[in-house]
Amino acid sequence: MRRTLIASAVAAALLSPFAAHAKPFHWASQGDILTMDPHAQNEGLTIAASSYVYEPLVQYNEKFEIVEALATEWEQTSPTVWRFTLRDNVKFHDGTPFEADDVVFSIKRAMAPTSHFKAYVNGIKDVREVDGNAVEIETEGPNPVLLRQLTNVFIMNRDWAEKHNAAQPQDFSKNEETYSARNANGTGPYRLVSREVDVRTVFEEHADWWGQANKKGNVTRVTYTPIKQSATRTAALLSGEIDFVLDPAAQDLDRLRQQAKVVEGNEYRTIYIGLDQKSPELKYSSVKGANPFADVRVREALYRAIDVEALKKAVMRGLSAPTGTMIAPQVNGWSEDLAKRVPYDAERAKELLKEAGYADNLSFTLDCPNNRYINDEAICQAVVAMWARIGVRAQLNAMPRATYFPKVQNYDTSAYLFGWGVPTFDALYTLQSLIHSKGEGADGSFNYGNYENAEVDALIDQVKTETDDAKRTEAIQKALKIHAEEFGHIPLHDQVIPWAMGKNINVVHRADNRLTMEWVTVD
Repeated sequence: MRRTLIASAVAAALLSPFAAHAKPFHWASQGDILTMDPHAQNEGLTIAASSYVYEPLVQYNEKFEIVEALATEWEQTSPTVWRFTLRDNVKFHDGTPFEADDVVFSIKRAMAPTSHFKAYVNGIKDVREVDGNAVEIETEGPNPVLLRQLTNVFIMNRDWAEKHNAAQPQDFSKNEETYSARNANGTGPYRLVSREVDVRTVFEEHADWWGQANKKGNVTRVTYTPIKQSATRTAALLSGEIDFVLDPAAQDLDRLRQQAKVVEGNEYRTIYIGLDQKSPELKYSSVKGANPFADVRVREALYRAIDVEALKKAVMRGLSAPTGTMIAPQVNGWSEDLAKRVPYDAERAKELLKEAGYADNLSFTLDCPNNRYINDEAICQAVVAMWARIGVRAQLNAMPRATYFPKVQNYDTSAYLFGWGVPTFDALYTLQSLIHSKGEGADGSFNYGNYENAEVDALIDQVKTETDDAKRTEAIQKALKIHAEEFGHIPLHDQVIPWAMGKNINVVHRADNRLTMEWVTVD
């Protein structure tokens, strides 16, 4: 059946206007794109798909330096005001001219209650049109990372969104269906041709893209196919059925290195376990009338019971870098001292549980995705087994990403596995989203365990506007240190990401695990 689907896609490509020089490209990973609404889900694969169709004001080059996109110039006219000059003669895929009003609309849309992109617009007070060719962004205070935040704020066409009742982002956590979830109209290098959820998504080159003359790659048609089983993905790649696998299985890498091509590098994503620390009683636990995770001794016990080196060897097959902090080495604010883990010590973990009154009587459910992160379900299985050794009975509840994310985002969880990348390469993105208490804007927007500490909140608020690098780094590291001492989350490791592809495929490996399609060449 899968061969039939891919054969149909190839046949369709041959009918396209680009058939004479068409370079079709088929790729896969274990889960599907969640939505095509560019402000609905802050999730890596979904953002990558949006980036084929939609564009931001500024973007990263291969070295993660800020370069032009829909804005050609920018300047700070005051400590809190940025002026962006917009690119001329840009059109959306439906032929509508790109205008300043679209920028104003899109940034405000990313700030809407249903948006999951608040981390990228945090600190923005207002955005306004200066004239038809420029916009101003006013921030609540000096913002040292605004340009990096804007790399993931995609620009939509206001008229198109309003015409299709999509002026507000899709509420993905409520399973809302909107026109923008399955259709798209951007200015980017590819236009969306078709979207079949959990089957395939097809993009075709946008011939009138403003960057066409300087496009580095030669792919003219893209077909993305979710393939859940690792063995099936590997077989499809080796047979030539697909060209690229984003998440090859660790056990297949040696064979893939011999028969195909593998490139790999560290990702800026930290895998961790979150715990509900605020509810008076856990939703999914045998303990009634109390919340054991509110006790730091319980959180420390669960942390100490996890042998991350065993995870690295047996589960990750070396594709992990154990860590004791919530940011990866590529992220501004990281230090070796912060990354040192509290030692694995099952006996001390048992003592802590006994001191807290939970010796041999603690059980709860661990929610886990089974098609999002590298070996995610296997990690959870191993952690559950390690907890069992200290007398903790955790039940694993593994599910596909499309079910998992709405569940956790609705706080319908007691314990959960999550992964967090940092597209701004600055610790503020993690601090404000995962560690700050729940508040306005991006504050606490992904803090599903409701960790709270007033001193940490104050330090994060300082980081938001501090322009002195030394003082800012000091505040970042102090906040992370306090959070670690309180075991606010249980960091496990930073991912090491291999990509597998045919020998005729050339890509630029990125620390954000994003396959940039306009950089891909097919020999």
